[in-house]
Amino acid sequence: MKNRLSRNWGLKIGSFLFAAILWLIVTNVNDPVGTFKVYNVPVKIQNADLITSNGQVYEVLEDTDVIDTVTISAKRSIIDSLDESNVVAVADMNDLTSLNTISIRLSTNKYNDKLESIEGSIDSVKLNIENKRTKTLQLKTDTIGEVKEGYMVGEITTEQNLIEISGPESLVSQVKKAVVSVDVSGFTNNIGTDSVVRLYDEEDKIVASNSIVKNISKVRVNVEILELKTVAINWNTSGVAASGYQATGEITATKDSVVIAGKSKVVDNISAIEIPETALDITGATENVETILDLEDYLPDGVILAEEDFNGKVLVTVYVEPTIEKTVTMKTEEIQIINMPEGFEGKILEDEEEYEIILVGLASNLNALDVETLQATIDVMAWMESEGMEEMSPNYYTVNLTYNLENGIALKEDVSVKLYITEKEE
Repeated sequence: MKNRLSRNWGLKIGSFLFAAILWLIVTNVNDPVGTFKVYNVPVKIQNADLITSNGQVYEVLEDTDVIDTVTISAKRSIIDSLDESNVVAVADMNDLTSLNTISIRLSTNKYNDKLESIEGSIDSVKLNIENKRTKTLQLKTDTIGEVKEGYMVGEITTEQNLIEISGPESLVSQVKKAVVSVDVSGFTNNIGTDSVVRLYDEEDKIVASNSIVKNISKVRVNVEILELKTVAINWNTSGVAASGYQATGEITATKDSVVIAGKSKVVDNISAIEIPETALDITGATENVETILDLEDYLPDGVILAEEDFNGKVLVTVYVEPTIEKTVTMKTEEIQIINMPEGFEGKILEDEEEYEIILVGLASNLNALDVETLQATIDVMAWMESEGMEEMSPNYYTVNLTYNLENGIALKEDVSVKLYITEKEE
């Protein structure tokens, strides 16, 4: 028996090895080792307060906080139980190197000890570490597009006018302004909308970085839309030129009409901008009077000037010229007596058939005068009122004549006649 057990050792050992190999083959055939790939795996950075607590901030460079590809080797049974949610990538600030890199540790949150291997397409996170800077900017507004023809953009207001940004000093220092833009294309009514705050550098290029933190990302913007209208400017003067001079009535200005803007219900009721008399005073003038007026001072409430490159200043000229005298011969018989009190009649007592009057005015007006239109008149009731007379009584009176003088022409001195008033005979 003993000899039988000790015989054929080579055959027995060979059988054992064959059995072991067969077991391994069967095992691997039933549960072979395979690979599993996960894409775009985010890297969680731990203990970031080691940087931020020192008044610094960090910026991830080259998108190294995302691993393009993670490859896992494990038995098929393990791989089949894993998905992308089981892959964990961690970079701990405690492992920060002098080159500002952090090694990435890869693992799975289950069966990690049964993995053959786990590898990523990158093995470290690259950082830029800088001092933190905070900056406050005034919020500016801008519009995009054009409102409907006949309208314009008026006042633009925001519910907040300041924004605070913080981040790496090199980035924050690039930011020169913060702007909210509103598209006004085709609008005729006021706009209210929430607009995104964008940051710009000194060359008006957008500064966009996740490393810059804004205390507000959007703000409410209200845009006023105003109706446009072109209206005339009406000039009015006051005062009297110096003796021997007179305003010609001609007024010129660098603008005789202007474009205004306002709410429709306001501008629809405006046909002209009225410049008051007090704005153009020619008292004592001996030459043309030039005045610079600011039209904004005379705009109705709720109305603004709407022309580009026009600041509202207008040079106005009121023309003044010397007067001349002209002697005119009138016929005594053509003097009319009007408004005689009832029961009385009057007669002019003059020996001469003609008399002369001296007219004063501008040469252009006197040269164009039609003498036949002058018409000398005695208005008895008006004369009595000027004399304080309540009742008429028969007598001889010296009465001034009035004439049908055109505007700008005057008598150099009054002309009077003797008027004999009697009671009418019944």
